[in-house]
Amino acid sequence: MSYDDFIVFGAPAIGEEEIQEVVDCLRSGWLSTGPRVALFEELFRAYVGSSHAIALNSCTAGLHLLLLAAGVGPGDEVITTPLTFASTANVILHVGARPVFADVDPRTQNLDPEAVRETLLKRRGRVKAVILVHLAGRPCLMDPFWELARQHDLILLEDAAHAVEGQYRGRHVGTLGDGASFSFYVTKNLVTGEGGMVTTHRADWAERIRLLRLHGMSKGAWKRYSEKGYAHYQILAPGYKYNMMDIQAALGIHQLRRLEEYHQRRESIWRAYDEAFRDLPVRLPEPPDPDTRHARHLYTPLLELESLTVDRDAVLQALHQEGIGTGVHFIALHLQPFYQEALGYKEGDFPHAEEISRRTLSLPLSARLTDQEVERIIRSFRHVILRYSKG
Repeated sequence: MSYDDFIVFGAPAIGEEEIQEVVDCLRSGWLSTGPRVALFEELFRAYVGSSHAIALNSCTAGLHLLLLAAGVGPGDEVITTPLTFASTANVILHVGARPVFADVDPRTQNLDPEAVRETLLKRRGRVKAVILVHLAGRPCLMDPFWELARQHDLILLEDAAHAVEGQYRGRHVGTLGDGASFSFYVTKNLVTGEGGMVTTHRADWAERIRLLRLHGMSKGAWKRYSEKGYAHYQILAPGYKYNMMDIQAALGIHQLRRLEEYHQRRESIWRAYDEAFRDLPVRLPEPPDPDTRHARHLYTPLLELESLTVDRDAVLQALHQEGIGTGVHFIALHLQPFYQEALGYKEGDFPHAEEISRRTLSLPLSARLTDQEVERIIRSFRHVILRYSKG
């Protein structure tokens, strides 16, 4: 099998408009944060319906700066899900706070509000914030979390890395809490290669994040070197190098304009998978909850391992041999060595997250996939699962 025959997991759909915009950006001489970033921020703010949108170099940077803007620091605790990428918990440690995991709802795979409620009672006022993760593009069911936030005076933050098109009760993901961070990594629904965006309704947070994203400078390069003339800057805080480049925003401007078209394509692939896999020993992703819009970022069937002769990793390897790239979202963080050694977590602490971790895999779902590639993925997955089925 040649590299050209391999279906890469998460390969992005990039159009000619993005390519030409990047070329125009290169020719303009303005490659770093400038007019295209400003345009992308305004377009994204309008799409989400937030008061503010601040472009950054990653979703991780956004979560970090949101915690800082919220005043989370040493001595504080932040509840989040163990079923997420490491950055969700790492940023809590970066600000000197402690990540506190709570188990997930086995149906939605998102944080279980009852588990969060029990954790809050055990932690006795030490918890300052909750980071909700809209896993795989499924919006968290927000009503119980809004109630918990009111009862316990909590800050609610959204890790919206998977959920750029998601909605809950007519409100867009990114406007459901105090602040949110989105990812535009190469495998995401909206791609800038690397990149992220913070949205918030809080003007004071937005001002702080804009300051911290570029060294704590009072003026970015766009303001210092534009045609309006040179302007001196001041360092107002010990900030970070978290800014987005115009080259990245050049991609995002056009990706955003085709976001709904791409969402429809992933919807059709999702339906094809559901129809093709119903008779297999796998648990298909749950349908979207009422009054929500699923962003359709990851298609994650759970293997019924009791009906198979091999484990999940053997299935991944067999699919690789068939030329199908896959992912695992995720191995629960409390099973990872660092969090066990540093925070004292152990196997058995969060059984629902652990079961999902053992059984989950992600199949390609990019809008770039052709009908022929989708048919090949279906054939290969069926072939592998049936080969390893008992009886």
